[in-house]
Amino acid sequence: MVPALLAAASGLGLGLSLIVAIGAQNAFVLRQGLRAQHVGLVVAVCAFSDVVLIAAGTAGAGALVGARPALLDAVRLAGAAFLAAYAVLAARRAVRPGALEAAGTAPPASAGATAATALALTWLNPHVYLDTVVLLGSVAQSHAGRQWWFAGGAAVASALWFTALGHGAARLRPVFARPAAWRVLDAGVAVVMALLALSLLRAAL
Repeated sequence: MVPALLAAASGLGLGLSLIVAIGAQNAFVLRQGLRAQHVGLVVAVCAFSDVVLIAAGTAGAGALVGARPALLDAVRLAGAAFLAAYAVLAARRAVRPGALEAAGTAPPASAGATAATALALTWLNPHVYLDTVVLLGSVAQSHAGRQWWFAGGAAVASALWFTALGHGAARLRPVFARPAAWRVLDAGVAVVMALLALSLLRAAL
């Protein structure tokens, strides 16, 4: 039982080290948490998506993806286009708050639209595949006979992080009561999304 728990702890630690990095998913979850809009739905979509991807990698999909670079390049290009468009919208909010309604007063998006955005930011982001399917899947295979314990630990890490990020953002709401704070956040999101889009484009070409 102890080796199994060690494998789970290893998955938890590696999962947290990968998911805590600033990225498209985290930026969106934070923003929804700050606006208190569909937070539970966004957390559930992101966490469940990670569970599916981690399970796929543990089952051996990582090797399949690695053997088809053309497929990964196609996903990279789609992800770059989506992230670039998201960066443009965030930049418009930061530079011209009147162009889109101010973040603090804009009507909330529907649950369906919010879920669709969360799904796109997850499934159109090749970094997610590299982290969950390829890297976590490969490391899981090194825990022969206990790979699913490792995968379980990584899945728990994802669920814990997204829950903490989405619901913990409420503590920052007093800071974001000022429109200027939203402009700074959107500027940061725009930069992160643009850099991610460029890195994907470079990797695909």
